[in-house]
Amino acid sequence: MNIKLRMLLSFTLVSCFFNAQQIFSGRVLDSETKKELFQAEITSFKKSDGLLVQKKLTDSSGKFHFEDIRSDYFFIVRKSGYETQKLEGVNQMPLVELHPAIETISEIVIQSVPRNLKMNNGNITMSVSGNKDFKTAANLLEVLKKTPGVTVDQEDAVFIGGRISPAIFIDGKPVVMSTQELQIYLKSLSPEVVESIEINANPSSKYDAEYKGIIDIKLKQNNNLGWRGSYTGNTSVNKFNYTENTLNIAYSRAKIAYNVQLGYNDGTTTYRYNALQRLADTNVMRTSTYQKDEVKVYTVTAGMEYRLNDKNKLGLTLRKNFRDSSRNRSGELYTTNKDENLLVFNTESQNPAIFNQDNYGITTDYSFQNKNFKLSFLGNYLSVGNKQQDDFINSDKTTSQLLSYWKSDLLNKISIYTAQADLSQKVGKGTFEAGFKYSKTNTSNTIRYDTLSAGNQFLFDPLRSNLFSYKEKVAAGYLAYSQKFEKLQINAGLRLENTKSISNAIMMDSVVSRNYLEWLPSFSADYGFNPSSQLSLSYSRKMTRPVFSQLNPFRFYFSPLNYWIGNPYLQPSFTSQIKAAYRYKNWVTSFAIGKEKDVMVRYPIYNPKTNVLEYLGTNLPYRNFANLEISFPVKIAKWWNLNSQITGYYNYEFRPYLNEVFALKIYNYEVRLNQVFSLPSGYTISLFANYESKTGNSLYIIKSRYSVDLSVQKSWFDHQLNTKISYNNMFDSYDQRVQFRHKQIMDNQFIHWWDSWKIILSMSYNFGNSKYKVKEIQKTEEENRTR
Repeated sequence: MNIKLRMLLSFTLVSCFFNAQQIFSGRVLDSETKKELFQAEITSFKKSDGLLVQKKLTDSSGKFHFEDIRSDYFFIVRKSGYETQKLEGVNQMPLVELHPAIETISEIVIQSVPRNLKMNNGNITMSVSGNKDFKTAANLLEVLKKTPGVTVDQEDAVFIGGRISPAIFIDGKPVVMSTQELQIYLKSLSPEVVESIEINANPSSKYDAEYKGIIDIKLKQNNNLGWRGSYTGNTSVNKFNYTENTLNIAYSRAKIAYNVQLGYNDGTTTYRYNALQRLADTNVMRTSTYQKDEVKVYTVTAGMEYRLNDKNKLGLTLRKNFRDSSRNRSGELYTTNKDENLLVFNTESQNPAIFNQDNYGITTDYSFQNKNFKLSFLGNYLSVGNKQQDDFINSDKTTSQLLSYWKSDLLNKISIYTAQADLSQKVGKGTFEAGFKYSKTNTSNTIRYDTLSAGNQFLFDPLRSNLFSYKEKVAAGYLAYSQKFEKLQINAGLRLENTKSISNAIMMDSVVSRNYLEWLPSFSADYGFNPSSQLSLSYSRKMTRPVFSQLNPFRFYFSPLNYWIGNPYLQPSFTSQIKAAYRYKNWVTSFAIGKEKDVMVRYPIYNPKTNVLEYLGTNLPYRNFANLEISFPVKIAKWWNLNSQITGYYNYEFRPYLNEVFALKIYNYEVRLNQVFSLPSGYTISLFANYESKTGNSLYIIKSRYSVDLSVQKSWFDHQLNTKISYNNMFDSYDQRVQFRHKQIMDNQFIHWWDSWKIILSMSYNFGNSKYKVKEIQKTEEENRTR
């Protein structure tokens, strides 16, 4: 690869003596862009014998800090893509220009890019703040969309490997939030406040059995004393507007830190659904649905972190989230004869609804650390309350005659309690880890339907009404051991989980009780050939329990003739996966292969007499899967970076359906390109393109689609103010088109459209008067290597 880079290391050094300690601190910058270099490595050595003394990494501001430095030390500064520099003593104030060798390939000069990526035990960690690839992103969801190994769909759902819905961690701790609350939180985080994100596509036995993947978001740590704050605002514009506002305020003292986050979202979102179905009686039915949601969301989060001393730390976080939504869904069922020249019926439907969600949560954490021993405790409580009132009004569009009218009243309550304790002890060259977790979930769902009778009165409808409860208790423990043998790192673990659950469909007089115990092993090996080359291999066995919505046997209506129903008899699924990953500098190749048993899916059942299409839940015997991913950055010019991601998928389902077995091998691929242009005027432009090939499963074909995003960013007032404008899904080409494969069973095709075509205006502003540094608390060697 051709390399041409000139770098200037600019250090501002302060040397003083306090309690016989000499301090050495400074910053590391890029000579061309004058940008701070994140995670540059500075290592101190003794001049007498060359022994390593201490190692530090620069933070997202390019800063580093050493204490207890002696005059007979020298320093080595390293960063991938840059020349290594030696500093002789703490009084040196160097000005260094580095001139790497340059090679020409086919008359095109390709330069290395600064290393914003690292791999540890097969997990990919991407720096975010200060990373050019993410500068134009409006929020963290936009960052994840451009992150290798991660996809974000049209409904803002996040996936790893194209199929895994990952758990979200913040600073190494799991986030216990509802789905809607989590999406709002991710949108509230601007890239400037996130230090890095770690993608764990094959978690070890240390983590919950349900965690098939983990995204760990590391927030930037500010050790300055005093108060500081930030405001982030986003406005999405298409046919309607949607605004998101977040205010963060933090105050830090020597031993205690407070933070408050206030959020307010307000606006309108839309969704469209169209279907074409050729019915059993040869008629043709066209379904069209238009949904408009007017939403208001209020969030409050308050937290406190107290350092009792250098060994003990205590934290407390309180959260409150309220969502108020007014939805109107209108639809039409237009049915003609086979030749589509004679109207059979034209039914119009109106489905206005009012939805309220009220959540609150409490998180407590405690940690104790003494040299090579660490103990931590984490407790969570989450309460979710959902209320929804619907009207379902169906009439003949041509005559305006009322055909049917029913109402529903839903009350849903969820309570989640979790408590876990983890400890680790370093013994010699190895580390032992152990932990215990207990969780308890109580869910109740009451939905009442009343139907308008011939006497023009609403009467209770027992066939649609539902009263369902689900209780689940999980007790888990794990043991793990890791050891490093020079260049080889070995990790092994075993997890035990006991699940007890009771589901009670009271209206159906159906009670399902379960009590099962599962052993879940994991293993990984990581070998570093040199600082630029690394190979990782891992294995894990995971379990996925059915969630409440999959178990609850009540109807969720898409249209008057289309709904899905849960299955209280669903079994948990089990996944065994092997993953290999190889890194060369910033180029990463990964391959995963596995098998999932008792796969939980939905399948369609069509009634030719009533024309009702319902989706039911079931367990498939098994499916095999694999994916191959390659991601690589290329610096075409000093102002032009290109990041490419190519992923191929394989899926084989063994699916019994309607007394037949459908088993197809499905191959598909995805290509993502992110081009970043850094202009001399200070503007950054990003052009992001995503293409997904035709895919599907044994029953459905999902047609290919693509999207193109264009975004521009500019900083003002010494990076205090950040402004961005994005044009997402420019060609409105990211709708989902689905077709049923087996026309002899059902001839059906449909389109889902979400309002992802939009312009986003973003602004973030930082303020405050933090000036003084708090003393750095004790960290393990592993933590120091990753900061």
